[in-house]
Amino acid sequence: MVIAIGFEGSANKLGIGIVKDGVVLSNPRHTYITPPGQGFLPKNTAQHHREHALEVLQKALDEAKITSEEIDVVCYTKGPGMGAPLVSTAIVARTVAQLWGKPMIAVNHCIGHIEMGRLVTGAENPIVLYVSGGNTQVIAYSQRRYRIFGETIDIAVGNCLDRFARVLKLSNDPSPGYNIEQLAKKGDKFLELPYVVKGMDVSFSGLLSFIEEKAPQLLEKGEYTQEDLCFSLQETVFAMLIEITERAMAHCGSQEVLIVGGVGCNKRLQNMMEIMAKERGAKLYATDERFCIDNGAMIAQAGWEMFRSGQTTPLTETTCTQRFRTDEVEVTWRT
Repeated sequence: MVIAIGFEGSANKLGIGIVKDGVVLSNPRHTYITPPGQGFLPKNTAQHHREHALEVLQKALDEAKITSEEIDVVCYTKGPGMGAPLVSTAIVARTVAQLWGKPMIAVNHCIGHIEMGRLVTGAENPIVLYVSGGNTQVIAYSQRRYRIFGETIDIAVGNCLDRFARVLKLSNDPSPGYNIEQLAKKGDKFLELPYVVKGMDVSFSGLLSFIEEKAPQLLEKGEYTQEDLCFSLQETVFAMLIEITERAMAHCGSQEVLIVGGVGCNKRLQNMMEIMAKERGAKLYATDERFCIDNGAMIAQAGWEMFRSGQTTPLTETTCTQRFRTDEVEVTWRT
């Protein structure tokens, strides 16, 4: 029996979760929300994490109904992510590990998402579409590595959606992507946008520049509504993602596809992926906002897997890095 606590703070969510042998005992989270039209800066985000760390930690322990003595391992996000928020969260994890006298595990954020998705959905060996504000990757497991089959060559899909939400001055509460999704449901007039798939990779920056430039004129003339533009953007970027995911499934002969990451909550993306999967006789696995969006339990779950396979991270190596690729980690807990 192993109880792991996970600290996640790579972007604007501070999450602390506790997992006991594949069961999530608690998973509280606090989000840094900025005014409409603004993103979140590293310095301010780190300050948010520092201000709320003890409150979220206490909530995690209270909800799990356990004491610090019962925890076996302290896990934290090493990267990828924004430097200042990563460091502020790692310092909290490092401090409690020393106070409680517990070993530490440094976790790759992307692998946290994958392991949480596998745990919650029961998917065995799926092709993974990992889509969030900072990452866009198509991943398959092979020979102790999560191999990246395709990815964005510039910005992440979530970043593309968030930045367009800023153009429209949409609220960041609960998230810009969620508000785009709600508007897109009411749109029906499609605007053709640049569709950029290069082999197994995708590009969103040109598409974003195009719609950022066109949007004010189209809205002013009344040719398109905000709803139409959100609908057009979603349909285009999601079609690109489905295309490269299907190609990876065909290459690997996979009958399972798992969507993880914050953008994975989007019901339209799940719906499009399900249509593709059914056509191939495959099965879609997806989770809701509790586990799609950055959270502490996913770091605890990945750390739990690593700890059980004999891994720990020496205190001197509990650093952070903004760039930490999914395929850099040796997956010692899978055959």
